[in-house]
Amino acid sequence: MGRCHAPGLRRPAGSGGRGVSGGGLLVIGDVVTDVVARHGAPLVHGTDTAARIRTLPGGAGANVACWAARSGCSDVRLLARVGADSADWHRDALRRAGVRCLLAVDERAPTATVVALVDSAAERTFLTDSGAVLRLSPADWSPPMLDGVAHLHLSGYLLFAATSRATALLALREARRRGITVSVDPASAGFLAELGTSRFLAAVEGADLLLPNADEARLLTGLSEPAEAAAELSRRVGRVVVTLGEGGALLAERGAAVRYVPAVRVPGAVDSTGAGDAFTGGFLAARLAGADGVAATEAGCRAGAEAVTVVGGRPGPLPPTP
Repeated sequence: MGRCHAPGLRRPAGSGGRGVSGGGLLVIGDVVTDVVARHGAPLVHGTDTAARIRTLPGGAGANVACWAARSGCSDVRLLARVGADSADWHRDALRRAGVRCLLAVDERAPTATVVALVDSAAERTFLTDSGAVLRLSPADWSPPMLDGVAHLHLSGYLLFAATSRATALLALREARRRGITVSVDPASAGFLAELGTSRFLAAVEGADLLLPNADEARLLTGLSEPAEAAAELSRRVGRVVVTLGEGGALLAERGAAVRYVPAVRVPGAVDSTGAGDAFTGGFLAARLAGADGVAATEAGCRAGAEAVTVVGGRPGPLPPTP
């Protein structure tokens, strides 16, 4: 079975951890059909605005899996629920990206769809139809999916509905029982506010790593400064990485001093869709390859920088095997 090998990374002494290094990655999350509309001029209400529009495979969980594969992890698995309307298209896209598909096909609900409105600054606004995503059920889950896995990553979107939340928590508890590390991406400040921060934090109790962006970190703690929010969250979850977009990322561990990692500057940013997912995929691949927290955060920043140079949330074609 494949393993994670991030090019150029060595395992620093003492950088291991329970369940980390040398195993596969299971992502449980969402597969989405993205309709990406890039408009150079501001939207004009009630009439036409010229845009370049593409339909692409996406979804936070699926994007993370693809970026982890791109970043050197050769055993990446994805559990998600998709509609029968586009299951074959999504399965093919994931396989071509190097992801092992564990897709549950829904005959009643369509695949989730997100309309991403991307402005001239490459910033995006989302319109979301969750479709089959939140219908991921305990019947779709099986403990053997964790066989050979060193790390489990959960997309926070699953926590925003009762059925998918029950599924995610089953997987989290089984991972903990097996000594497998777990990470969670809060996924959406808007949905997080609807669920309530206390319910979210109770749901992710037992996770080893939390990966919020700055807005989500502020919401989860009530603290305005991202560094303070990162430190506070790391007192509840052993390790926290707060992404800051163009500002880089903050790494906090067990309430200790927060480390800042700068972003990688790239010319020609066209779309920030999926940049956070790319960061997560790059970070997890590096950790599984044996990198320490800082080196993994740097790897995440490199993947995030690459992501803003392509349209949509997935990496471009994989480079040829050397």
